[in-house]
Amino acid sequence: MLMPKRTKYRKQFRGSMAGKATRGNKISHGEYGIVAMEPGWIKSNQIEAARIAMTRYVKRTGKVWIKIFPDKSYTSKPIGVRMGKGKGNVEGWVAVVKPGRVMFELAGVPEETAREALRLATHKLPVKCKIVSRADLEGGAGSEN
Repeated sequence: MLMPKRTKYRKQFRGSMAGKATRGNKISHGEYGIVAMEPGWIKSNQIEAARIAMTRYVKRTGKVWIKIFPDKSYTSKPIGVRMGKGKGNVEGWVAVVKPGRVMFELAGVPEETAREALRLATHKLPVKCKIVSRADLEGGAGSEN
């Protein structure tokens, strides 16, 4: 599972997911991608499940890029513990995703295969997604700043 090697602080505030993604909203490596349509937290095990679904369908041909990383910790208190007495322990790691964010990219396979592999991956994710090609996102080809 993905997680940071080390962080400056163990526990983080929940934060805000307002607005649209201004970075990571172009397809920069592959030909096809999954774009988030709504904000949300994506856990590290959900990212891994989507990756496995894609690579299994394309039978390990082509190349998959994961464009999100779970660098935010989330906490929860144990079951049966009363309110108060401080914040809970770190339970896992999430990637914060805003609408328009390209989460996965895929290249090196035919279009029908890529679309089906990405469709299978979207079922593993907790946010509404759409499958796009490099041509669909205007200015997606090579505009790296």
